[in-house]
Amino acid sequence: MTYIVTDNCIKCKYTDCVEVCPVDCFYEGENMLVIHPDECIDCGVCEPECPADAIKPDTERNLDDWLALNTEYAAKWPNITQKKPELPEAKEFDGVPDKLKYFSPEPGTGD
Repeated sequence: MTYIVTDNCIKCKYTDCVEVCPVDCFYEGENMLVIHPDECIDCGVCEPECPADAIKPDTERNLDDWLALNTEYAAKWPNITQKKPELPEAKEFDGVPDKLKYFSPEPGTGD
């Protein structure tokens, strides 16, 4: 099992989760974060830290596409280990359904 970031992170990008991760397995895109599934140790400390409830265990149903997205972009984006401010539109987009249409493949800045 691993944890993955799902669509509610898109256009929010809260980073509370990265500070508690003991193995620094978060990677930053322009408008969301992902978890590297091969680096995640399944400790689960990040899940309750996410204000947007965007982090899920990969054992939940229908998350295969999100596991693939996390795997792909963790290999392309820079590592992030320190909290940053959320995106300006975070409160407006928190909880909006089907946010994949807003996904940006561009990398973030990392640490």
